[in-house]
Amino acid sequence: MNWVEIDIFTATEGIEAVTGSLLGLGVNGFVIKDAADFEEFLSDKSVNWDYIDDDLMGLKNCETTVTAYLPENAQGVDYLEGIKAELRALKERDTEGAFGRLEYELKNVREEDWANNWKQYFKPLKIGEKLLIKPSWEKADDGETRKVLEIDPASSFGTGQHNTTQLCLELVEKYLPDNGRVLDLGCGSGILSIGAVLLGASECTAVDIDENSVKIAAENAEKNGIPQDRYTALCGNVTEDRALCERIGGDFDMVCANIVADVLISMSGIFGSFLRPGGRLVISGIIDMRKDEVLDAVKAEGFVLDEIRSKEDWVAAAFRKEN
Repeated sequence: MNWVEIDIFTATEGIEAVTGSLLGLGVNGFVIKDAADFEEFLSDKSVNWDYIDDDLMGLKNCETTVTAYLPENAQGVDYLEGIKAELRALKERDTEGAFGRLEYELKNVREEDWANNWKQYFKPLKIGEKLLIKPSWEKADDGETRKVLEIDPASSFGTGQHNTTQLCLELVEKYLPDNGRVLDLGCGSGILSIGAVLLGASECTAVDIDENSVKIAAENAEKNGIPQDRYTALCGNVTEDRALCERIGGDFDMVCANIVADVLISMSGIFGSFLRPGGRLVISGIIDMRKDEVLDAVKAEGFVLDEIRSKEDWVAAAFRKEN
């Protein structure tokens, strides 16, 4: 497999936030270059160095960089869109600029070239029993009976290629009641909420902290023939914005959230406020090693676990709100 190298420019204080975002997306391989580490190396009096290579000395004044490696295929493009969304969210959080410039650069490929080359990998994808995900340049087979969800990569995170998205859509299909009302938290491209409408939801509200994702989700809903009175896209942070939560309202039949483990845990206490008694909660984006931590946090809020599904190292779960 070929790999695309991406440099993310940050600061010493931003390393943990950047690497945490990468791990949450499923990008596990990265290299950190930080001048502060080199200063510590130079000040180590327990070791005497006769010679230090000029390239190594150059680290003394380097910009802190996290370098990650993305597969050169459609899933890699999905990862890139997730990274871009995470960097935008980190910039919003970092009001004092402590995390550095939070910009990225692809080292061994031009982004516009990659955006054309990976089209060969992105083919129609069957998910569950009822959905077919496809890009705009591909045609569904004649006689296709599945609901067709059309979405292009390089829009926002969520194209159906990632295991977490597939698992979530499978659980949405299984537990969504006819004409149910759905809330999609951390909507990204809107794929979950759009899929829910195609699977029979009467209306969906999609929420994301990233303005670009909200815009794209609304555009993707329109492209899939969903009228505006059945699809609402809102921007904001439900864990901090009470006015936003009041605008969203409650009594939803289903809440779905395909986010990272830490965010799912932080949101566990408010999921119930959006659901009617008996409503379903579908969560994903959970790395297997953090499964118990996330599931325990949700169960502690009174939810009953209905089902766990896993694919490779990723986990999704469906819960029921009893009262």
